[in-house]
Amino acid sequence: MPDIKGTTIVAIRKNGQVAMAGDGQVTLGESVIMKSHAKKVRCLYSGKVLVGFAGSAADAFTLEERFEGKLKKFAGDVTRSAVELAKEWRSDRVLRRLEAMLLVADDSRTLLISGNGDVIEPDEGAVAIGSGGNYAFAAAKAYLDGSNLDAKTIAERSIKIAADICVFTNNNLSLEILGDEQS
Repeated sequence: MPDIKGTTIVAIRKNGQVAMAGDGQVTLGESVIMKSHAKKVRCLYSGKVLVGFAGSAADAFTLEERFEGKLKKFAGDVTRSAVELAKEWRSDRVLRRLEAMLLVADDSRTLLISGNGDVIEPDEGAVAIGSGGNYAFAAAKAYLDGSNLDAKTIAERSIKIAADICVFTNNNLSLEILGDEQS
């Protein structure tokens, strides 16, 4: 059976607001769109943490559940939860085979978590993953550097640009926001 793939997730942090957006497309192999309205961005921990995932759907759900368990165990500490998940992911024989990536964010930090043991906090206000991640990231950087748009609008527009370029990304967005924009 072919791999299921096709995701773009972007997280934007600007002026006290964090927005995370993802497209809704799930692709089977290289040519079949299996679903066009998948929700790949969610709120966890009573709406205080955002998570978005890219990669194999079952693998991503497994990792999201593990991350949520870590959040509960470590009282919502996103950094510690991410590090503990990455350690477990890298060292566990079964988890090591999972093919997915997570973006997580709370009111103070955004992190990318991978199966290689990476927990990366971006230097700038944007990070993206998935098949259209590079396109969304480039668009987000341009909007962050050259506009007065808020985080929500930048996230939406970045996904839409990625959808215009990447065949594994569509315009059916799921979007979650933390914080209020402050001028």
